[in-house]
Amino acid sequence: MLDWVAFCKARVLLAAMMWADRRFGAGHNSSEDFQTCGRTIKTGLIAVDIVSHWTWAATLLQSSNQAYQYGVSGPFWYAGGATIQIILFGILAVQVKMKAPSAHTVLEIVHARWGTAAHLVFFFFCFLTNIIVSAMLILGGAAVMTALTGMNTIAAAFLIPISVCVYTTTGGLKATFLSSYIHTVIIYVALCIFAFTVYATGSDLGSPSKVWNHLQVKAANKPVSGNQDGSYLTFFSSNGLTFGIINIIGNFGTVFCDQAYWQSAIAARPSAANKGYLLGGILWFCIPFTLATCLGLSALALDLPITVTEANEGLVPPAAAFFLLGKGGGILMTVMLLMAVTSSGSAELIAVSSLFTYDGYWHYINPRATGKQLLIVSKIMVLVYTVLMGVFAVILQQLNCSLGYVYEIMGVLIGSAVIPIALCLMWKKTNKWGAMAGAVFGQWSGLIAWLVFAKIKYSVVTYDTTFENYTMLTGNVVSLGMGGLICMITSLIFPEDYDFVSMKEIRLLDDNFDSDMGFTKEGADSLEAMHKALKFILIWGGLLAIILIPIWPLLALAAGTFSQGYFTFWVILSLIWGLIATVIATLLPIWESREALVNVFKHLVGKGVKRPGPQPAYDSQADMKLGQAPTGTTAADDSAHNSKFNV
Repeated sequence: MLDWVAFCKARVLLAAMMWADRRFGAGHNSSEDFQTCGRTIKTGLIAVDIVSHWTWAATLLQSSNQAYQYGVSGPFWYAGGATIQIILFGILAVQVKMKAPSAHTVLEIVHARWGTAAHLVFFFFCFLTNIIVSAMLILGGAAVMTALTGMNTIAAAFLIPISVCVYTTTGGLKATFLSSYIHTVIIYVALCIFAFTVYATGSDLGSPSKVWNHLQVKAANKPVSGNQDGSYLTFFSSNGLTFGIINIIGNFGTVFCDQAYWQSAIAARPSAANKGYLLGGILWFCIPFTLATCLGLSALALDLPITVTEANEGLVPPAAAFFLLGKGGGILMTVMLLMAVTSSGSAELIAVSSLFTYDGYWHYINPRATGKQLLIVSKIMVLVYTVLMGVFAVILQQLNCSLGYVYEIMGVLIGSAVIPIALCLMWKKTNKWGAMAGAVFGQWSGLIAWLVFAKIKYSVVTYDTTFENYTMLTGNVVSLGMGGLICMITSLIFPEDYDFVSMKEIRLLDDNFDSDMGFTKEGADSLEAMHKALKFILIWGGLLAIILIPIWPLLALAAGTFSQGYFTFWVILSLIWGLIATVIATLLPIWESREALVNVFKHLVGKGVKRPGPQPAYDSQADMKLGQAPTGTTAADDSAHNSKFNV
């Protein structure tokens, strides 16, 4: 049954998107349109797309597991520890628009500045990030599908990416944005249903005071190790704090090294680059925070018989949902998870397709490829990676690696590349050899520290000892820290003096495509406005990050063990945040696209006017010089056109 539901859903999304775009829209069938959506996506849809990218299976499952293990601090550390990366990434999104407006991937930016050696090194880290994220999506999704429907886990591991591939292959990034909106709205609606069931309408609990009383009883019978007085209602939790640090470090890697987030920045219209990421982080925060505060804590309050192994596999939310709402709760959780996995999976498919198309095929196999050839390769890579996603997940299943284990080790594996990649765009002195050495030796140092700590602390290196909180913390901190230190120290000793000109020379490949990259001469989408946008995101993004980490936790520490009144305030805050986010995520993209929607409606009643496609900004197709290699010296006539991007 589930396979038909997934298949029909994919076909409906595909049909709606392609019909509206081809009949009434301005899109056209090109590699630029397939991978970048014309670089004109507005703030609301960028924000919702970020929410969709960042809502993994782990977001829905592991956040509640943290609540189940550590109490009220778990949902916050998951949500806050993974929100600041999105907010701060807005700084890089603006930098991309200013310094590399025609880029398709982050690796093109690396290649334009540092050449082939660095390109290959960071290709490894970016692809490794995609593998880790994809495996977590499928691992969590397959485990819950099996638990709730009885489906074979291997079959689920392949069915999930196949259901995504159907519309992604045809629609490209545009299909991803459409599915992101629909799926995110469904996730928010389900979130509100669960939250109000636990804290307002449910017969088993139904109010914050009942949940608080049950948690008090639970702590008396089974106190939490490492929490103040063994309470589930306190931020004085050593294990919760340890997880928070692991979460912060690991998620810097999965944002800064994942092409999916760079792709959204590239697809955004210039004025949406900063606001989209800031709003996206704020909207996303409530998904793990509110969901885990209701389902994770309700599983504790109801004392559901969930084993440690089942919790690590992400089965806390399904168990709570099924207990609270019966079969309907199980179905709602399944739908919610399917929405998260398929929308995130679509983003990963497009991200990997972009990397292998532009940074593999174009750079090393066919440097003279046309846009039409790249479009074909892009679609082929979506199909190939669809199969590989299932293969990676099955391998981890056979190795008995839980979702929680993969989630916590990701910072050890990719954290070392975070600072070098960020400094590629943000610091003219960054030395390419220091960046490469930091990424590679930082990773090796993190792995060594991770294994050595397990051996010294527990006398044996096993799955369980390497999964301990302090073992994971050591590996994560060393990987991120060494990667940054090596890169920065080398750059200070042997500084470069880069002018960022070569980044502006990254070329478009499609003729008849608007080469202004969404910029206008005046207004919010002008180059002049980008300087104000950068200042805006630096101030407000930095301020919000400081409020989330560390001001909020410090204020919660002052409360000690939450009183019934303070816990009620905490719950009401999570509910209000969830409701406001639901309204904004649902209505803002519709409001911003009201003109296009009105045009579609007019066509349906026979009164619409078909919008013309984008006109080429170059005077002739010859100016595009489609046979050029992706990097190197540009022609004089093209340099004159690109000079307006010298900021």
